[in-house]
Amino acid sequence: MPVYAARLRRSARRVRVGLRRSGVDYFRGDGSDRIALAGLLLTIPAIAWGTLLAPVWVSPAALVLPIVAGGLILRPASLLGLYATAAAALIVESVVLGPYTQGPARVTPGIVLIVAACGLTGLLVAQFRARVGVPWRRGGTMLFDLRERIRVQSALPRLPSGWHREMALRPAGGQSFSGDFVVAARTHGGRTLEVVLTDVSGKGMDAGSRALLLSGAFGGLVGSLPPHAFLPAANGYLLRQDWDEGFATSIHLVLDLDSGDYELFSAGHLPALQLHAGRGSWEEKSADGPLLGVYDGAEFHPVKGSLRPGDVLMLFTDGLVESAERDIAEGIDRLTGEADRHVPGGFEGAAWHLIEACAKDVNDDRALLLISRKG
Repeated sequence: MPVYAARLRRSARRVRVGLRRSGVDYFRGDGSDRIALAGLLLTIPAIAWGTLLAPVWVSPAALVLPIVAGGLILRPASLLGLYATAAAALIVESVVLGPYTQGPARVTPGIVLIVAACGLTGLLVAQFRARVGVPWRRGGTMLFDLRERIRVQSALPRLPSGWHREMALRPAGGQSFSGDFVVAARTHGGRTLEVVLTDVSGKGMDAGSRALLLSGAFGGLVGSLPPHAFLPAANGYLLRQDWDEGFATSIHLVLDLDSGDYELFSAGHLPALQLHAGRGSWEEKSADGPLLGVYDGAEFHPVKGSLRPGDVLMLFTDGLVESAERDIAEGIDRLTGEADRHVPGGFEGAAWHLIEACAKDVNDDRALLLISRKG
């Protein structure tokens, strides 16, 4: 008896593992859709039986439910079998219930058109998924993974005591993907902080795919090349993509965390803003350089500066300071005015609040990076 019980447990375990593996493969998009097809095929006769028993409560139009579900989870070939079964169920319901002219809760031409329209829509959606090669059950996971990759690549490294850094990024229209991104790394044994803020042409989802590609490439270049060679290499990479709308602006900060000295390289980007704590005023730090992806052989000349205790450096994209109602100069004045309110608090949590105050409802990607040296 113990032997049979052990064999039974092993068999049950194999079945359980097999079902779990099949379910995982299915929702990853790697498995067959036969189980889903079988389940939907069983719902059709159940709905038809309910319609024949109580047509007032179970309308013949209820057949659209398995048809819509099938359009979301089945392949086109499996959908045809599902549709054939649904059509047969409609025919049976029409014959048993009688002509629609004899009373309510019967199969009417309108119900047939609704079921056919839902079936055609589901078939078009399934064919699109098959052409793209990404099943619906994997598509959402893939988009979530892409969004998380951008977020991880934009994470700023931890800085030594005496330094504070934070970043806020707000995509256009409340979307999850943005044409603005940041890549950062500590180089030279952690002594140097390199940060690159880039604004890809376009906004939101339109620029998100290009931003993802560029963030991966720029992340590999940061720290692998000398600072003066980064923007020329990024410009060459962008030119090789040969995009129709392929330009981008970028600003590259190279900060010595021991001395506070820094260099700024710019590729057509807006100037950085530095708060000098000693005199309580803001200074624009503008470097010289053309847009990325416009022409080969571009040269980028840096501007130098130094962050003393209490000083703050802000890097931002044009969505934060430019809109249809105001120009860039006016937007920068508003940004510095709002930033002055955070001086007593040491700019803790200021990045998000500055975007809220200066560009809350702007239909453009907005990014703001703050680096401060504590006094």
